Amino acid sequence: MTTLRQRLTRALDARMRGTALGRHEVTIERDLRVPMDDGVELLGDLYRPVGADGSLPTVVIRGPYGRRGALGGAARVLAYEGFPVFFQSCRGTWGSQGVFTPQIDEQRDGIATHRWVRTQPWFTGRLATFGESYMGYTQWAVAGKMMRDDPDNAPEALVLQITMPDFGAITWDNGAFSLRNALGWTAMMDRMARGGLALVGILLPDPKLQRAFDALPLSHGDSAATGHPIHWYQDWLRHERLTDEYWTQQSHTASVPDVTAPVLMMTGWYDIFAPWQLRTYRQLVEAGNPPRLTVGPWGHLSRGKAVPAHNDTVAFLKETFTGADAGRATPVRAYQTGAEQWHDLAVWPPAGVAAQGWSLHTGGGLATTPGPEGATRYTYDPAHPTPALGGPSLLPATAPVDNAAHEQRADVVVFRSEPLAADLDIAGEPAAHLRIRSSSPSYDVFVRLTDVHPDGRSMTVCDGIRRVGSIATTDPAPDADGFRVVEVPLWPAFHRFAAGHRVGVQVSSGAHPRYARNPGTGEPAFDAATTVVAHQEISHTGPDASRIDLPVRPR
Repeated sequence: MTTLRQRLTRALDARMRGTALGRHEVTIERDLRVPMDDGVELLGDLYRPVGADGSLPTVVIRGPYGRRGALGGAARVLAYEGFPVFFQSCRGTWGSQGVFTPQIDEQRDGIATHRWVRTQPWFTGRLATFGESYMGYTQWAVAGKMMRDDPDNAPEALVLQITMPDFGAITWDNGAFSLRNALGWTAMMDRMARGGLALVGILLPDPKLQRAFDALPLSHGDSAATGHPIHWYQDWLRHERLTDEYWTQQSHTASVPDVTAPVLMMTGWYDIFAPWQLRTYRQLVEAGNPPRLTVGPWGHLSRGKAVPAHNDTVAFLKETFTGADAGRATPVRAYQTGAEQWHDLAVWPPAGVAAQGWSLHTGGGLATTPGPEGATRYTYDPAHPTPALGGPSLLPATAPVDNAAHEQRADVVVFRSEPLAADLDIAGEPAAHLRIRSSSPSYDVFVRLTDVHPDGRSMTVCDGIRRVGSIATTDPAPDADGFRVVEVPLWPAFHRFAAGHRVGVQVSSGAHPRYARNPGTGEPAFDAATTVVAHQEISHTGPDASRIDLPVRPR
């Protein structure tokens, strides 16, 4: 007999996901205590499907965001399908003992949890892991190491959604600090730790956070946003070098090839982790364990990914553990923007893709042939930084935006092709190669690729950033004239520029507060408070003249 509360919860879960749910009712055992190797106990909830025959694996989810209400929905919808789910809160969060330090404890705590789950009477004999974002990172933390060192207790399948195995790489993205994500996430976690009315504020605009984005030095931002310093945020800013032990101890990129179990990945072209997730996909392909992969027109919080994510997950796990046909034609399904259609592919990037160089011309032209020699100049003032316009973030709205007005700014320069005579398809990571020099010791190079429509809209396709001259970066050597050839990798894209459209390239020196402004002095980011104006010069001269390489897919 189901209770009214259970029926209401099921109805809400169905509405939130917009899809039919499995037939099983669900019982929940709260606050099961799991001992860690150092004696700390972590809490978890067990979601058990009523009447399930035990043929499906037990699913483990580990995360720091809570395990009930809407957050528990991920566990409930799997339990409705017949999967027992153990959902555990990370160390120092939601009743689990200890101190939460992002990423640091997830490997040892995850390994202890996996071993504990396999000893429980409700364990079904097979184990899979599931989760998105941080809940995906916790999977990477244990998977490769356990499959190499403790295969009997290792997970037997992984469902990795919008995630990556090395959060340092996104925190310091090619040397630029991802301020909006890092400080916004830190403020959110602080509210969760305080609980009560503070939790309500997560859903509301936060004026203190908006002001904190402008704090200099950056090490004052957490106090400006929350009223006090937060230890991990201070540590992130103290360690600009990803080669520091602080970051290497929490990076699991090197163990990706050790993952031999079946893997399902899901991401979106506008997700904050997309470049790194697709690179880990390639690592697995090259190691001989090609994952299932779905890439849609989604950002990190897009509601549109909920139904395909659920359907893919259930089909993948049932096929892996029971042999049921998942009904999938190819290992990869990817959505092509511009054409607005799904493609079934054998692998990503698809076969036949080749880099095609497009020269940035003096005067604002863009073509596959060299242009006249010369230079393009602009000035960047960190006291009035170039603002971020759209782009991947933890905000709900990350879809492409119109850059037409933004491109009228004096600190943004634009290069455009002639209208295309035929459709142009790209599939992969574009890369800009800019021959550039600056009057400042340190500067950022932000490059955005746009699709310029006949009506004048300049819609974002993808973008990327690279910092030059900071204490952490390995810079290309300057030539005799002080120019460096700076390579800027852009976000991956699968896009069609339709005939009659133009290819656009936008170059600036910032996107604040998505990335923290570069003060220009080259001082450590933790302390830098003084700003200097930067005069930038992009060269169109010589064999290294500025260009962008597009990964073109033949039609």
